[in-house]
Amino acid sequence: MKLDSDYVRSLFPAFSKPEIAAFAHFENAGGSYACAPVIERLTRFYTERKMQPYGDADPSRLGGEEMDEARARMAALLGVESDELSFGPSTTQNTYVLAQAFRQWMSPGEAIVVTNQDHEANSGPWRRLAEEGIEIREWRVDPDSGLLNPEDLEGLLDEKVRLVCFPHCSNIVAHINPVTEITAMAHAAGAFVCVDGVSYAPHGFPDLNALGPDIYLFSAYKTYGPHQGLMVVRRPLAELLPNQAHYFNGDSIYKKFTPAGPDHAQIAACAGMADYIDLLGAHHGFTGSDAVERGQFVHDLMRGQETKLLQPLLDAVKSRNAVRLLGPDRAEGRAPTVALALTQDPAKVAKALAERGIIAGASDFYAHRVLEGMGVSPETGVLRLSFTHYTNQGEMDKLLNALDDLL
Repeated sequence: MKLDSDYVRSLFPAFSKPEIAAFAHFENAGGSYACAPVIERLTRFYTERKMQPYGDADPSRLGGEEMDEARARMAALLGVESDELSFGPSTTQNTYVLAQAFRQWMSPGEAIVVTNQDHEANSGPWRRLAEEGIEIREWRVDPDSGLLNPEDLEGLLDEKVRLVCFPHCSNIVAHINPVTEITAMAHAAGAFVCVDGVSYAPHGFPDLNALGPDIYLFSAYKTYGPHQGLMVVRRPLAELLPNQAHYFNGDSIYKKFTPAGPDHAQIAACAGMADYIDLLGAHHGFTGSDAVERGQFVHDLMRGQETKLLQPLLDAVKSRNAVRLLGPDRAEGRAPTVALALTQDPAKVAKALAERGIIAGASDFYAHRVLEGMGVSPETGVLRLSFTHYTNQGEMDKLLNALDDLL
């Protein structure tokens, strides 16, 4: 079944605004538009529920119920228990707090495996634990392809390793890593697994029971929602790690990793992401009641649309002498995030694209390590063209025509 692009775009108020419609948006890896259900829930909370939640008065009680609804429905969509899902101000902050919990739990001489393929948010906080005597082992990408080879991980695993951290897919390389295979390898060695899903979740929410990691993190502002970080910590690990919040919240596994007060309105609005998946499923004929199955049905619709649009873009850039495509040149098995190392200044190309009504990015994108690992200067950075399922054929044609002229 094909995704109904017109219906999808009708659920994003931004596309009805002339000032937005004039642009083709190819910087979605930096943040997506918010869907209508999220905006409606956020507006309702700020106008009707903006008080301390969980009180006796109706507005207070309803505010608390909406926060609980968001946790329950997003957890169900991901295939986990509701108390295994935490909300925090950002994925970077959530990872930092989690690293502090591991710092207290681990002993000097024990080890953590990190990659140089990650965004710095899932690398830097773990690497800093070296200051506490934790051994940091780096799983490195192939310098030509940018891919992580699971066989290279085998040589890093032994009885000292307590945690393996890697991305579901890189925000530069975009190859979708085999999470289930890597997780099984780490678990067989007695290690837990932390997966950064920030660059993958915008392209379909994962079934975490099927994938198997102990920790999974992503950002709602890249999955059509508010600026919150969502973090799943599965119960066996969550119960082992020390409390990072107020002492009286230590028995709650969704509170113990959130030391700051939660943003009530944005948490409540996250239920709008589940509303959005429900709407897409129903419109395209899904009739089941299981949240994970509905999520996977919509996931496949999204990926089908993205793959169809992505391959012509990859074909248009992969053979140009002045362009180096970072990551695979086949749309299957990669996210629609296309990083290009150019012989000309990427920032000037991004500016020229903006003048033609195309929003793109030029930066290091907080991925210094993978750029350096592939021989690209972080100071120069790359041109990044990223989209998601609400991108349509007209926008892609506009981009391809502009690239023909500029590259």
